[in-house]
Amino acid sequence: MFDKSKDNTLTGFSVIDLTDEKAELCIKLLSDMGAHITTVAPEDKRFRNFVTNADILIETFPPGYLASLGAGYDVLSKINPQLIMASITHFGQTGPYKNLKSSDLVNQAMGGWLSVTGEQLQPLKLFGNQSYNIASLFAVNGIFLALWQMHTTGIGQYLDISIMECVAASTDYILPRYLVEKTVSKRQGSLHWNSAFRIFRCRDGYILLTIHHRWDSLVELMVSEGMADDLTDAKWRDRRYRDQHLNHIIEVVEIWTLNHQAGELEELGQLMRFPWAQVKGPENEQKR
Repeated sequence: MFDKSKDNTLTGFSVIDLTDEKAELCIKLLSDMGAHITTVAPEDKRFRNFVTNADILIETFPPGYLASLGAGYDVLSKINPQLIMASITHFGQTGPYKNLKSSDLVNQAMGGWLSVTGEQLQPLKLFGNQSYNIASLFAVNGIFLALWQMHTTGIGQYLDISIMECVAASTDYILPRYLVEKTVSKRQGSLHWNSAFRIFRCRDGYILLTIHHRWDSLVELMVSEGMADDLTDAKWRDRRYRDQHLNHIIEVVEIWTLNHQAGELEELGQLMRFPWAQVKGPENEQKR
């Protein structure tokens, strides 16, 4: 719908980049899709000339900064009514937090991620600037929706992207469980929230294993090596009983996984149609 050529989705579209690291992924994705990126300072006397011919403008200045220069969306949209402008800030353009200082770590904490990541007694920050990345993805999606509207109506749109709100919106099961069940999710280390998966130690690394999926087959594997302990008892076939005594299962299974290499178990699981996966790093990719 938006193609100006047959090359890439955004080939022929012009983007003004007024961003820092908070929108780095957003700019990269738009560029990868063919958009032409122009970096210019809003204080530049030729700035408005760029706005006249631009399709999209993305900025990460503190709320109100561009407006203080006479370059808020209300002004720029008069210069170019089809302009789509996205402002990516920590807490959005309005509200009591809008002028507070923040960072990727603060966003992860206030948005809820740190309430469920890490071991039970200590939160764990997600690697890299993940809050900035998730906000960039929300911004790109919003830009495409705005492009669709612009194609239909000929009018641009302003997008107010709060990084913290993007984090909160991407907490997966946490909000639905609380809103529907009134359950407050907690940190469970390497155990999945519904106990379906867990990361276990191996002889040379770590493996993600299913716990309940095809339980009998997992036990048979361990029996073949004489390492199933009491998991062959009929009581363990009851899912509710397994959930109630999960710590024992984890202890027995990890004794078994510690006798194997992670790659070996991954290959075995995949052959049996189990969604098992080795936890890999760059050193694993170099061996492929």
